[in-house]
Amino acid sequence: MGLELYLDLLSQPCRALYIFARSNNIPFEFKRLQLAKGEHKTEEFRKVNVLMKVPALKDGSFTLAESIAILLYLVQKFKTPDHWYPSDLQKRARVDEYLSWQHVNIRAKGSKLFLSKVFVPLITGHPLPPEKLEFITEDLNAALKQFEEKFLQGKPFIAGSEVSLADLVALVELMQPVCAGYDLFEERPKLAEWRRRVEEAVGKQLFQEAHQDIMNVKNLTADQLAPELIENFKQLLLKMN
Repeated sequence: MGLELYLDLLSQPCRALYIFARSNNIPFEFKRLQLAKGEHKTEEFRKVNVLMKVPALKDGSFTLAESIAILLYLVQKFKTPDHWYPSDLQKRARVDEYLSWQHVNIRAKGSKLFLSKVFVPLITGHPLPPEKLEFITEDLNAALKQFEEKFLQGKPFIAGSEVSLADLVALVELMQPVCAGYDLFEERPKLAEWRRRVEEAVGKQLFQEAHQDIMNVKNLTADQLAPELIENFKQLLLKMN
């Protein structure tokens, strides 16, 4: 039995995995799960990932959760080019540094803006108050400033002169608020140039293919969401208030 990846391309970590596997010609069976329909909550999927979250990997009898762990598993199993996760100790440390930082910074704050601009109106029927949206946007902007000053600095890519897992994960995360209508690259030429380099390195057509679903997310309607998902979003909204 070959490698299986359980993904929903509305999810940033799933898109990063999809792009990485495709760009490195890693053979896998694409097991599409639609989170909006609650397909990750079935007993069948629970056998793959007891956490009932995507992404998930199944390789024969071996299963694995968590996107970063899966990326590193693929790097080592398929011996992908060194630049993705460099053998050089200090370059690898730079990749690890970003992958450790991003969870509660770029990913969390970008996702919060995305949820605020897309799912708040979808669930409640009206947009988030402007002052709350402004606060969330400024929180993301602060993380973007740290990203440019700390992780990019004057380098073409996070780990130096070549693209790495850190760049791929970062750009996919930054596309989440862009897909919700917040073009964070527009007034950041340095960040826009870095985006261009990363897209070219992984393949622009592949990058666009992976983002096709999320680019159309504004076409979602509440009746397309599983009741449990709507309830989860309502709980998130309560925490945001």
